[in-house]
Amino acid sequence: MKKKIEMKVTNTAAGAATKTAGAAVLPTAMAAYDKKNKQPMKGTNKMKSESKTAPTTKVPLVVTTEHRGVFFGYGVPTTEKVIRLEQARMCVKWTSDVRGVVGLAANGPTKDCRIGPAAPAITLQKVTSIMEVSPEAEAKWKLEPWS
Repeated sequence: MKKKIEMKVTNTAAGAATKTAGAAVLPTAMAAYDKKNKQPMKGTNKMKSESKTAPTTKVPLVVTTEHRGVFFGYGVPTTEKVIRLEQARMCVKWTSDVRGVVGLAANGPTKDCRIGPAAPAITLQKVTSIMEVSPEAEAKWKLEPWS
């Protein structure tokens, strides 16, 4: 025998409608969600989905690829294997005073490195890492050292 639960709709201080059943307070959308099928129940209002849009602000990045390429440019950080960089430069050579590839993102290239000129844009495939660049490092990348 099924028990009938009476649902009472009330307004909260924020103006959002909630349904109460006993002591439980559930948002309206959650009360109409079918957990088994993972979708809104038929005959109810559809749930509002959370915005899953990625940020579109371009930031300075150092990107490495499977082919051992190291690039600097402006793009949107992602976890994808493909990224588009604008004002992209390639690091042809860095010296030990940089202290590794992460040093290029943290401190920037030194005068003994070889940094190519900027291309308007590049799309990189098979990305292995994306590092955000410090303001100090960004300024050094723009100097295009080539010894």
